[in-house]
Amino acid sequence: MKKLKFLMHFCLLGFASVMWAQDNVSGVVTDEFGQPLPGSTVQVKGTTNGTTSDFDGNFVINAEATDVLIISYLGYSTQEVAVNGRATINVELKEDATQLDDVVVVGYGTQKRSDVTGSISSVKSENFNKGVVANPGQLLQGKVAGVNITSVSGEPGASQNIVIRGIGSFRSGTSPLFVIDGFVIDNTTTGVGSNPLNFINPQDIESMDVLKDASAAAIYGARAANGVIVITTKKGKAGKAEMNVSVTTAFATLANKIDVFSADEFRRQVPAVGGTLLDGGANTDWQDELTRTGVSKNVNFSMSGGAPDKFTYFASVGVDDQQGTFANSSLKRYSGRLNLNQKAFDGKLNVDLNLTASRTLNNRPDASATVTDMLELNPTIPLYTNGSPTLLNDNRLNPLVRNDLYLDESNSNRILANISPSVEIIKGLVYKLSLGVDYSSTNRDQQRSPYALLEDLNQGYLNSWVTTNENTQIDNTLTYTFDKGEHSATILVGHSYQEVLFQQKKFELESFADNDIDPRYQDQISSQEFPTSLISTAEKNELQSFFGRLNYGYQDKYLLTATMRADGSSKFGANNKYGYFPSVALGWNISKETFLAESDVVNNLKLRLSWGQTGNQEGIDNKVSLASYTDSKSDNDTYPLDDSATTLDGYPFGTVPARTANPNLKWEVATQTNIGLDFGLFNNKITGTVDYFNKVSTDVVLFANRVDPIQPTEKIWTNLEDLEIHNSGVEFALDYRTMIGSDFSFNIGGNATFIKNEVTDSPFAIITTGSAQGAGQTGATINGYLNNEAIGTFYMKEFIGIGADGLNEFRDVNGDGEILDDDRIAAGSAAPDFTYAFYLNFDYKNFDLGFNFNGVSGNKIYNHTAMSSFSKGQLSRNLNTTDFAIQFLDEDVSNSNEVSTRYLEDGAYLRLNNATLGYTLLASKIGLDKYVGDIRFSLTGQNLFTITDYTGYSPEVNTGSEVDGIQTFGIDRYTYPSSRTILFGLNVSF
Repeated sequence: MKKLKFLMHFCLLGFASVMWAQDNVSGVVTDEFGQPLPGSTVQVKGTTNGTTSDFDGNFVINAEATDVLIISYLGYSTQEVAVNGRATINVELKEDATQLDDVVVVGYGTQKRSDVTGSISSVKSENFNKGVVANPGQLLQGKVAGVNITSVSGEPGASQNIVIRGIGSFRSGTSPLFVIDGFVIDNTTTGVGSNPLNFINPQDIESMDVLKDASAAAIYGARAANGVIVITTKKGKAGKAEMNVSVTTAFATLANKIDVFSADEFRRQVPAVGGTLLDGGANTDWQDELTRTGVSKNVNFSMSGGAPDKFTYFASVGVDDQQGTFANSSLKRYSGRLNLNQKAFDGKLNVDLNLTASRTLNNRPDASATVTDMLELNPTIPLYTNGSPTLLNDNRLNPLVRNDLYLDESNSNRILANISPSVEIIKGLVYKLSLGVDYSSTNRDQQRSPYALLEDLNQGYLNSWVTTNENTQIDNTLTYTFDKGEHSATILVGHSYQEVLFQQKKFELESFADNDIDPRYQDQISSQEFPTSLISTAEKNELQSFFGRLNYGYQDKYLLTATMRADGSSKFGANNKYGYFPSVALGWNISKETFLAESDVVNNLKLRLSWGQTGNQEGIDNKVSLASYTDSKSDNDTYPLDDSATTLDGYPFGTVPARTANPNLKWEVATQTNIGLDFGLFNNKITGTVDYFNKVSTDVVLFANRVDPIQPTEKIWTNLEDLEIHNSGVEFALDYRTMIGSDFSFNIGGNATFIKNEVTDSPFAIITTGSAQGAGQTGATINGYLNNEAIGTFYMKEFIGIGADGLNEFRDVNGDGEILDDDRIAAGSAAPDFTYAFYLNFDYKNFDLGFNFNGVSGNKIYNHTAMSSFSKGQLSRNLNTTDFAIQFLDEDVSNSNEVSTRYLEDGAYLRLNNATLGYTLLASKIGLDKYVGDIRFSLTGQNLFTITDYTGYSPEVNTGSEVDGIQTFGIDRYTYPSSRTILFGLNVSF
């Protein structure tokens, strides 16, 4: 009997051990609308056993029947769910405003969204623009109200104009300040010809926060006048280790062709305008022949994980190889990133380490010459004659030969590293030290090999740049946070020191042997006829800052933010070395008032009001407030101290002023007022913001002509004390999302900005921002800064037709019977007064489909290409044109292509920026759920179509020539055309 009882007890224990043994528990994490929450953390309470949900919210975890699961997701209330022996547990998380607000990144910290008093827009990685992307600006285009992003050209990795709430400066300093994981990026060039931000792997970016008004940006003081873009890279999450592999292949083709004459049309038109046709007997489409299908490949691998409250890591490597639609046009980037976080002493000591390293190889064609040939070359000329590129007339180089002779290649290595240890001294008081360095080294060679068949090209040349840029930053901050009853506050004080050292050497060499060896690999001996030139420059800029910020809240309803920053820069005069930039903002969470607390309609309603000042030093040369001298032998700068000297070469160098001192030179200042309203309605199915802003820029810096002619230099760096630049407008952002049934959901939304820009009280008739180039055109004003007009206003004669003599006729504005410069008119601006974007996203089971559109209106584009190439005179000389050249039958072939409104076009457009179709294959369906998380296939199209009246390659363009460092806008001169791209993607997580 005892044996029987023992056996029964043994069986019962065995049965119990089976019942209570660990087993897989699976489920889906969704929000209250049934939308999956990918990346949700699922953890067994009291253990380190955890995992994260996949793209569709699915998770699998080992858990005992008696365990409790903790399910959390940023922005949602954490839930604890008892397993109770279940194998399937589906969890619906509800939004938690307190948690949701943690995602907002502000200067030197984070802030709850409900506590934010400034104008801040956030874009998460899942909402970034998709496709072939080289830099952060492309991710944001059309995503944020008040932010206008345009690519300079269609070249891979091309530079961009990023303007937040209007242009507020004359010089090139209109780009916002970029802050990457707390490190302030300097906007100085790194020596590459394309965008200096191409070193960042876009797939490493978790989110981007745009600080638009003075209250949000004032903590960065001196460089925040143009707004701030804070980039946060991906970090590891505690729990299950993850690996992710993504592979994409893309094909890019010319998005739009300009309708030049075909060969048959050309044969008819040349004699019709009085020219003598040179018929080569071919039918050549030069736009087809000089472009290609650019193939781009991208491979990224990342892994992340960590132990809760101990250590997290994120590491990635990536290879991005982009081909342009022109030959010799490519961008290759090899990147690696390591983000670590270590905690100790119960979380009181916290150390963050962020490290990224990249190598960028950039090949650039002679784009301007290539576009000229695509449009102008005689279409009856064959590409090849007897197997060799056809020799062209008029000492012109066959573009196929140019592609072999010309090279512009840069190799850039860049490291960005910062370490940030912080320690909690007492409860609520945290000291943080941040040490960072951004180092880049670039070698760039631009060459043309000698070509014996053309006399003008038989020497060859080589220009070589060696550039280094070292940016170091040290920040010390103290942050005290307390929350007592109805009162809460965060007080921040800090000090920052940043030093930027830029060094560059440029070698200019000419005359190389024609031996099939690249000039950069040849020895070239300087001669009297072809002397070697060396140009060297070095600049050190230092910035020291003291700052403080108070965030106070009462009952989470009434909010106050006050900021003060003092910046001292080596760029400014001794009497104004420091600038002081205050701001204050108020917020009212109306939805937390008792009369709305139980509302079923209004879930969130907050009123914001802010005022503040920010500064600008970008685009201003270093130490320009100090006197500078140079050596010279020209004019009367030297004296023959040696009696035997018979030529200028025998004279000594004289020392003459190159720049006179201005100790009163001071910061440009932007003063901005903002009134905003944030709202969420019907269980936050509808969310949005409305903002009114008014920004006034004063003390604008200009390298201006002196009024007094008796001065050692013609120009001086100075502040224009009376001149003001006004930007005011209204921004809207709206989003709606809902579920239809259990399988289908969609969201639709967009943003729009109405903005007015105006220059007032300028002491100049016009400050030229863009001028014409080319024979008979160089230097003629196209656009500039005019009193009571917008920045970039086109200032030119008004074309009214062709006169009886076959020549241009312009409107006599002042009625004096003569057509002179004083008959020029303000004919519109390059800056749009309305920008907008909208999107549509659909999800059905495992399929998803998304569309992103963006556009502008109210702006003009000056078609410099048409002015230079599309004339009847060109056609008569056997150069191709469009029908623009023959629109006036009585026009004389000798008529000049003078700057006028004849070449000014409407720049408005609507573009389908990108569209993506995706399918997520559940690993469980193919029996791989033990090995992989999810498998996603995607098809993306970029720049699929553009609706516009502009006749150039693309209305998104800006390739004008700067004048005295003053930036140009809205000029299209032989611009590298934009491409249409189709991308295939595969993403697998493990």
